[in-house]
Amino acid sequence: MSGFGAATAVEPAGEGRYGAVLDAGYLIGEALNGGYLMAVLDRAAVAASPHAHPVSTAVTFHRVAVPGPAEVIVEPRKEGRTAATFRVSLVQDGRTAADALITTATLDPAAGLAWTGTAPTGLPPLEECTEPRPPTGGGFADQVDMRFDRSMMGWLDGRPSGRPEIRGWFRLRDGHRPDAYALALAVDALPPVVLNLGARGWAPTVELTWHMRAVPAPGWLALHGSGRVLSDGWFDEDVEVWDSTGRLVAQSRQLARAPRDR
Repeated sequence: MSGFGAATAVEPAGEGRYGAVLDAGYLIGEALNGGYLMAVLDRAAVAASPHAHPVSTAVTFHRVAVPGPAEVIVEPRKEGRTAATFRVSLVQDGRTAADALITTATLDPAAGLAWTGTAPTGLPPLEECTEPRPPTGGGFADQVDMRFDRSMMGWLDGRPSGRPEIRGWFRLRDGHRPDAYALALAVDALPPVVLNLGARGWAPTVELTWHMRAVPAPGWLALHGSGRVLSDGWFDEDVEVWDSTGRLVAQSRQLARAPRDR
């Protein structure tokens, strides 16, 4: 099992309950990345389901989750031949850190596209994006290999673009092949798009919904993040994930709090 596979593993612990050990490698500051937590929740839902893929995940984050033991509680809501839906909760120290409504189904990797929109444009080739960042010994950035569109990273030098957009390439450093759980991580891997509007600091996600649209092919994933509204301390962020064959494999939308240090 890959490092990411082990870090997101769940073990049966009784009827509708699973144990997990949340990995400090997915910390961003003092909080575990939301996409990482979704991968753990999705694994528990699939473990309880007759179906193979989490096709819809809607998560509300109540409080920060930290590294260490956690319990995942899975409650069936509907089970059918086509899909099964569960309420899934992540609990630490007797307190619920996140609640999710997860629908599972089984996607056919060989299914053809009936229709798809045009892929977003503008993401430069890998070699024209930011240089790879060497591991530093801890934290989320050491688990993922990301190369960003340089034109959208001016906020690092105090020169935000003024457009809530960030694009980049994504893969896991441990060689974990793209799958449903890697997609859960990918949709929440970009820096907050609001940084390009001059915001600075941590932008906690309050609610995130993501859809798995297809089984991804091996290789790099292309991430396209954008936002529509920043108002009264709240902003939205949409992310599309495209695989190495140019197929749309995941979509997400989140509602988050804008950093207070603006």
